[in-house]
Amino acid sequence: MRKGHYIAIISALVLIGVLYWLPNTKPPKPEEQPMLPMASGETHQTTDDGFSIDSLLTEAISTLPEHASEDYKALQDKLGGADDKSLIYNNIAELMLEHKQYAAAAHFFTEKAKLDNSEKSLNFAGRFNLDLLHNAETAPVRAWAAQNAIANFEQSLKVNPDNDTVKMALASAYVDGTSQPMQGIQLLLGITRENPDNIPANLMLGQLSIRSGQYDKAQSRFEKVIELEPENTEALYFLAEVYKNKGDKQKAIELLEKCKKIINDPKFSNDVDNYIKSF
Repeated sequence: MRKGHYIAIISALVLIGVLYWLPNTKPPKPEEQPMLPMASGETHQTTDDGFSIDSLLTEAISTLPEHASEDYKALQDKLGGADDKSLIYNNIAELMLEHKQYAAAAHFFTEKAKLDNSEKSLNFAGRFNLDLLHNAETAPVRAWAAQNAIANFEQSLKVNPDNDTVKMALASAYVDGTSQPMQGIQLLLGITRENPDNIPANLMLGQLSIRSGQYDKAQSRFEKVIELEPENTEALYFLAEVYKNKGDKQKAIELLEKCKKIINDPKFSNDVDNYIKSF
């Protein structure tokens, strides 16, 4: 686990019981831009909450500088008669990505993956949508990104049913992006039934147990990981969080101090010290 991740973990876990289940309260922009044409051959998608691809792309295109807008229109014109639509979808996605229109980029990477139907393209699109799920500002976009990620990963598993990494990504999409978290949890449990020593799956199940307040289950998961990897700082950190919530603050501090020694990063150590003070 990279050092930079711990700073976010520290602040996130303090509020995890409150924030995890709350919906995003920031409303989408009410105004709509004039509709611009979509690339030919695309599906116009509208969700139950009123989110539509048409509106998303219209807003994205309207923010492009003039030269990028012209590039988009040129690529769009090529799409209708193109032999390699996948390449054009990719070029449009990269254009959107260059101008920080991440949701629009996710749409075009997803369209490319549908055409390619390759494990590589499907996994890339799935990961891109999963990142969008975790970072988008509005609930409708997060829900849409979750459905895209789920579709990408499920199709990828049809190509390669034995990819546990994809199963975990699919589980994350179900847990973090839908009202059906148990589907994701069942995927993770399936991985650990076949391979009880799968460290990433045990870590994820342990974190989910913290979210639901099942601290004994979380403890057993993290202890399993530490048995396999005694210096797994992610497991040590989350096990400290378990002990903190169970009232054993001294044990929690001991584990956090061990994390500090292993990571050996002044900023992380300072953040941990501040976190301990919050006890």
